[in-house]
Amino acid sequence: MIVSIAVVAYNEEAYLPKLLEDILAQDYPKDKTEVLLIDSCSKDQTLQIMEAFANGPKTKEYRNISVLPNPKGNIPAGNNIALKNYTGDAIIRIDAHARIPKEFIRKNAEVLERGEMASGGKRPCLTMSETSWAKTLLIAENSKFGSGGASYRGSETESYEDSLFCGMYRREVFEKVGEYDERLPRSEDNEMSFRMRKAGIKLHYDPEIIYYQYMRSSLKAMLKQKFGNGKAVSQTTKIAPGCFTLFHFVPFVFVLAVIVCIIIAAVGFPWLLVALFGLYFIMAIAFTVLGSAREGFYITNLLLPGIFLIMHICYGTGTLAGLFAKI
Repeated sequence: MIVSIAVVAYNEEAYLPKLLEDILAQDYPKDKTEVLLIDSCSKDQTLQIMEAFANGPKTKEYRNISVLPNPKGNIPAGNNIALKNYTGDAIIRIDAHARIPKEFIRKNAEVLERGEMASGGKRPCLTMSETSWAKTLLIAENSKFGSGGASYRGSETESYEDSLFCGMYRREVFEKVGEYDERLPRSEDNEMSFRMRKAGIKLHYDPEIIYYQYMRSSLKAMLKQKFGNGKAVSQTTKIAPGCFTLFHFVPFVFVLAVIVCIIIAAVGFPWLLVALFGLYFIMAIAFTVLGSAREGFYITNLLLPGIFLIMHICYGTGTLAGLFAKI
């Protein structure tokens, strides 16, 4: 099986070299591997790093390496450039913020060679920093309470799922469902997975496949991402009703509940607000303890209940804002 690897990147000079090292270290045959490096008009050294890799002495064995421009600059447009140019039997897009074990491509390909049309696995997060604050943010990002319960966040059960994180797909999949929707720069994968499911394509999750992604480097960046992801939920729903499950709207419902309870409290009935936050913080403290037990206790972990709260509020207010935003 010929596998095409696509990396769409914008200003990724800090992360891209390590990912390219991981691609070079894959144990899948290089003569059966194509690499497409797609630069989205970067302003740093991303393009130069791509070109150096493509022309380097260690990459001569690859079936093909191409460096391609993405003039529109967003991820779905870059994905579509990959779909127009890849020559493999299957394609996998790898985020530039990622690290992949040496068996990553091989294990995905083995799933497809067993007859599956799509393959993916776990996606734990990493942090670039070793400070206690960074590790606390990592606990929040890896927590099912903080960021959701999608299987790629750590399920140990092989299954068919609603979506895959940076999955590998046979060529027939995109021949059947078409290209990515370029109106959706944050939720293009969700909408694409929705179309795949509607077309009868099963998305196979294998817990032995692991893909690591670097989280945002600061709380501010993390909250900006949560707001944007929440906004994308309601915007995408306008285009593809049914794309998201009710689970994706839980932070939105929570924000609405907070607003309603504050109004009720303002007219003399504070108990609903007290009960809402009381229940919330019981759950937040429980997941703080679970996360600390799993990933280590740091004094900054005491802030996790508050971090969870502002993460959920940012996501929920993003969904609210998306209801009124243009596509």
